[in-house]
Amino acid sequence: MTGILTAGATAAGPGAHTGPVLELENLSVSYADRHGSHRRVVHNVSLNLAPGEVVALVGESGSGKSTTAQAVIGLLAGNGRIDGGSIRLNGTDIAGWSQKRLEAIRGAKISLIPQDPTSSLNPVTTVGMQVEEVLRLHTRLPKAERRQRVLELLGRVGIPDPERRARQYAHELSGGMKQRVLIAAAIALQPQLIIADEATSALDVTVQRRILDLLDDLRAESGTAVLFVTHDLGVAADRADRTVVLKGGRVQEQGPTAEVLAHPTSSYTRQLIADAPSISDGKARLLPAAGERAASRDTAVAVRNLIQEFATGRNQPAFRAVDGVSFSVPRGTTHAIVGESGSGKTTTARALAGFQRPTAGHIVIGGQDLSELDAKGLRLFRKHVQLVYQNPFTSLDPRQTIARIIEEPLLNFNAGPKPGRDATVRELLNRVSLPESLLAKHPRELSGGQRQRVAIARALVLDPEVLILDEAVSALDVTVQSQILALLGELQCELDLSYVFITHDLAVVRQIADTVSVMSNGRQVEQGTVDDVFLNPQHSYTRELIDAIPGNRKAQP
Repeated sequence: MTGILTAGATAAGPGAHTGPVLELENLSVSYADRHGSHRRVVHNVSLNLAPGEVVALVGESGSGKSTTAQAVIGLLAGNGRIDGGSIRLNGTDIAGWSQKRLEAIRGAKISLIPQDPTSSLNPVTTVGMQVEEVLRLHTRLPKAERRQRVLELLGRVGIPDPERRARQYAHELSGGMKQRVLIAAAIALQPQLIIADEATSALDVTVQRRILDLLDDLRAESGTAVLFVTHDLGVAADRADRTVVLKGGRVQEQGPTAEVLAHPTSSYTRQLIADAPSISDGKARLLPAAGERAASRDTAVAVRNLIQEFATGRNQPAFRAVDGVSFSVPRGTTHAIVGESGSGKTTTARALAGFQRPTAGHIVIGGQDLSELDAKGLRLFRKHVQLVYQNPFTSLDPRQTIARIIEEPLLNFNAGPKPGRDATVRELLNRVSLPESLLAKHPRELSGGQRQRVAIARALVLDPEVLILDEAVSALDVTVQSQILALLGELQCELDLSYVFITHDLAVVRQIADTVSVMSNGRQVEQGTVDDVFLNPQHSYTRELIDAIPGNRKAQP
C-alpha cells in the first residue's frame, strides 16, 4: 500500500497561465477486457474549470465521472487508455504524458481527494508520517520544518490536538477525521486544482458540511479550482458554480448549477432531480404515510429505557453506547432512527434484531419481550424480525448463487421440501422485481441495486413482521435509491410490514418515515412525527442535522 496520493512538488510542470486551470476537449477513454478488446466508457467529454471555480461532475455509477477524473490525474486502471481528446492543465496538454512526467505535477499542480479514506491511508503508518511523506519526497524542507508544517496542515483542516492526532493510526480516527487527513495531504503543496472524487459521500451530513466548508475556504483563500465528482445533486446545488451531467460516458448537459437544476434540458437530468430527496421540493413520499391510522393500530415494536453497555477492559467502567432510548412503532408504519456515526443507532438496531442482549430496559416485538427469551426462543424470534444491511455486496455470500442466498434462511428453519422452497424463492424474486434469469448468477454479476433487492428478498423469505434497515440505501445512487424506497413502500402496503429505518440521511427520512428518533452520543435527544421534528425541531442537535442536509443552500437562478 502506497498510502496517500502525493507527488512531485517542485519539478517543472505547466507554467503560468491566465486561462482555465483545466480544459477537457473531446476526451474519450476505454477499458480492455480479458481478451484485449477495448470498450469505450467516456465519449468526447468537454469541460473547463477557471481558477477558484467549483464544477460538479454528476451522474450514477457507471456514468464515467470517476473515469474522467482518473484520466485527468493520470490514474486510470491498468487496462484503461485515453483514446482521444486533450487534457490541458494551465494550457499544456498532459493527455499523452508518461507516469514519470505526471508524477511531477501531482501534488504540486493537481491533487486528488479519494472517496474512501480508510483504504486510502496506510494502516501501519501514523497519519502524521503520511502527510509528511508529501513534503519529504517533494520538497527540501528540513525534518523539523516538515513536522511543523504537518501540524499546521492538520490544524488547518480542523483536526483538534494535531500533535496527538499526528501520532495516531488511521483506525484510531473517525471517518471525518481520516478524510481531513487526506485533505491535509492534498493541500500540502497548494495545488491549483483539487479533484474530490465522492470525497464526502460516506460521511454524516454534519461532517460532510464541515469538509465542504473547508474546501470553500481553501478555494477562497488560494484560488484553488475544485472538480467535484459526485452522484449527490444536493451537494452540487449547494457548492458548485457549474454542473456537468454525465450518463453512459456522455455529457447530457452542462451549465450554471442553478440553471441546470431549475431548467434541465435532458430527461436524464430531470430524473436525477426527481430522485434526489434533498432537492425535490414538495415531492410525494416514497413510502405512504400511515397518518392517523397509526393511532388505532397494534404496536409492532416497543422499546422502553433501552441501555446497552460494553466492557472496555479490566477495572475500567463500561462504555454506555445506548442510554435510555424509548420509542414505539405502530404496525405497518416506519420509524426512523437518525444520528451521526457513534450516536448509538446501529447498536440499537442490533439489539432490536436480537443480536445482543440489552444491559437494561425492554424490547417487545410481536408481544415477546426479548429479555425473557432463551437461546432457542431468540432463534425462533429471528423469523419475525429481519435485518437488511448497508452494503449489499459484503452482506451476500459471493460463493453462493442468488437462488441459494434467498433460500438459505428457509434451510436454517427446515421450511419444507425443495420444490416448495424453489417456488418461494421465485415468488420473492418476482416480488422485488427481479427476473428469474438471475437465480443462477452470483452477487458479483449484479448491480448494486439488484444486490440490495436480493438482500430484501432474503429478508422477506421467512415472512417477518418487522424489517430493520440499517443504512440500507445509503450506498446507492439516488435513482437506484429511489427505486428501492419505492419497492419498500409497495411491500409495506402489500405485507403490512413495520420498518425501523436506521440512517444518517434526514432527506431520506423526510420521504419515508412516519416517526423519528434523533440520537446523539447514545441518547435520544428528540422524538416525534416526522412533520413535527422537521418543521419544529426542539433540540439544537436536530436543528444542526436539518441545516446540514445537502440542497438546503441551493442557489436560485
